[in-house]
Amino acid sequence: MTYCVGLLLNEGIVLLSDTRTNAGLDNIATYRKMFQFQVPGERVITILTAGSLSVTQTTIARLREAIEDPEATGETSIMMAPTMLKVADIIGNCLSQVRADIDQKMSMAQGVSASMIVAGQRKGGDMRMFLIYPEGNYIEATEDTPFLQIGEHKYGKPILDRVVRPETSLVDAAKAVLLSMDSTLRSNLSVGMPLDLCVIKRDACKIDHTRRIEAGDKAFQSMSEAWSKALRDGFTQITI
Repeated sequence: MTYCVGLLLNEGIVLLSDTRTNAGLDNIATYRKMFQFQVPGERVITILTAGSLSVTQTTIARLREAIEDPEATGETSIMMAPTMLKVADIIGNCLSQVRADIDQKMSMAQGVSASMIVAGQRKGGDMRMFLIYPEGNYIEATEDTPFLQIGEHKYGKPILDRVVRPETSLVDAAKAVLLSMDSTLRSNLSVGMPLDLCVIKRDACKIDHTRRIEAGDKAFQSMSEAWSKALRDGFTQITI
């Protein structure tokens, strides 16, 4: 399994993913779940993936193939699509088709499942973020719900509910997603290091900052320990 989270804020977008793939207790591997596409100053798109690795890898491969196609159009390539909504349509259709193809080949009664978070902006357009379901349909982040999650999301959701607002700064947003991930890492063994962090500033149309956080990262450990202490201190101060 995995955990991915994206925040859509007034200042920009913050995205975080883990890299663990679990196919049983004796088959745990590391695969990147964050994929970035950009023409700096013109367009930036980041995709986070969760679920069946065969579905997500094939979907990303087909999206890249469509980008490189010399006959690509705004109907087929996410790097030529006229809006982020069209980008979500292209990715949703591709994900749905890949899932159907694999289901048919494997003759699986219940089918395979995968979902994606798609976020970005094109020059002159709005910064937008979507959660795409296995069937290809999607929902969009809004001011009322400025964050989206896929994978093992329940452990990291409480801090996002309490802290994240559209006006949250990018610095605080990065801290929030990292603490959300820390809670998930502590509660679910199917989520694991290393982590991939990405920050995109509004209207820059390029990736502002990326960081891979490896196991044993001192800054992340310090944040985790400080958060644990703050929770323990807060707990002891509450009376009933």
